[in-house]
Amino acid sequence: MYTPMNAHIKSSLVLATIFTLAQNVAAQDLQNALFEITENAREDALNAQADNFAAGLWEQAEEIFNAASQYLESGDATQARTQAETAEALFRDAELTAIKAQYLSNTLSLLGQAAQARVPRYAPKTYERAQMLLSQAEQAINENRYEMELPINLIEQANYEVRHAVYLAERISALRDDDLTEEDMILDHESQITEIAAATNRTVQLDTGTEPIMLGVITDIEDAHQRELQLKLDLEESRRQIISLEEEIRELDEQLSDLSEEHVVLVQRLEAEERIRSRFTRMETMFSSEEVQVSREGNSIILRLVGLTFEVGQSDINPTSGHLLRRVYNAVEIFPRSQIIVEGHTDSYGGSQSNLTLSRSRAEAIGNHLNTVLGLAEFRVSAVGYGQTRPIANNETSQGRARNRRIEIRIEPQAE
Repeated sequence: MYTPMNAHIKSSLVLATIFTLAQNVAAQDLQNALFEITENAREDALNAQADNFAAGLWEQAEEIFNAASQYLESGDATQARTQAETAEALFRDAELTAIKAQYLSNTLSLLGQAAQARVPRYAPKTYERAQMLLSQAEQAINENRYEMELPINLIEQANYEVRHAVYLAERISALRDDDLTEEDMILDHESQITEIAAATNRTVQLDTGTEPIMLGVITDIEDAHQRELQLKLDLEESRRQIISLEEEIRELDEQLSDLSEEHVVLVQRLEAEERIRSRFTRMETMFSSEEVQVSREGNSIILRLVGLTFEVGQSDINPTSGHLLRRVYNAVEIFPRSQIIVEGHTDSYGGSQSNLTLSRSRAEAIGNHLNTVLGLAEFRVSAVGYGQTRPIANNETSQGRARNRRIEIRIEPQAE
């Protein structure tokens, strides 16, 4: 399992090996080996928007990285290695700082606002629980910055506890300001329980406390839930019986149908499938594997545009992609009556909502280009963004994230 510490130790060992062999390799090979690890760390930091959220660390890492390049160009391999190792560590620190800033800052702000409102004075236990959950989220990010499911869950719990603490503090403060007695507070509590019990048609007697009433209400709720589950099971069983009967009717209809008509339908299906297969084979020969990967899902044709890329965080189409998109248009027109769905995908960096928006913008940009520039009929083209929800590779590596940042065009052939 990848962790920041393991990655740094591994990177340092690799760099040490590279420089030990420095005297035996060509200068260009040495430069490539030296900067590959550091550039990967730089790319990860940039994907985490470290230049915005950890600007100080980012600038320091950039400065040292440039110094490493200068030392290497002057032939000082030892200094180049030292500077590169330092830059790689700083890029990793900047990446981690940026991730924390994006995920933890809102909760820290809520805690700060609550502290200014003297919430810890009135609801110290709930406030401390929010702090503990935030600390656990930060620790989880430290241990694995590329797996955010646990930290996000902890952050959501922490936000809830902060809001809960604020509510409790306001309630307690109001009770004190109103000079309410213990009896007043108990009676207020009992009135709420009375309303809940009334909803279940229970007679409320509180001379022995609220516990018997609450146990009765809980029993009523559990019974109602059990009845609901049974009704769902009965409904599902009825649906299965209906489906079974419909299947029997369909089989009887098929047995009574004209055999010659079945033969015609079968021939038509085989001919349609052969046309799709032939056109798919033709489409495969139109691209190299570095440009477009062509695959099938049932009758659908999938074009994965591996040769098309966007600038980080942008959805503008690179002018150099025009030739590839023209060929994609030609491939689409092999199925002239098909429906075209442009699908956008991102890696797991950044917020899930921003990734969803970015993927949709990129898909719409490609769809608009096919429509307005290349002349594909507007009613045939639609665009959808899936953000980071449909990865095809591991987001823990830069290569995997690069594969996940993609545009796919789904061609749905229509019956002819």
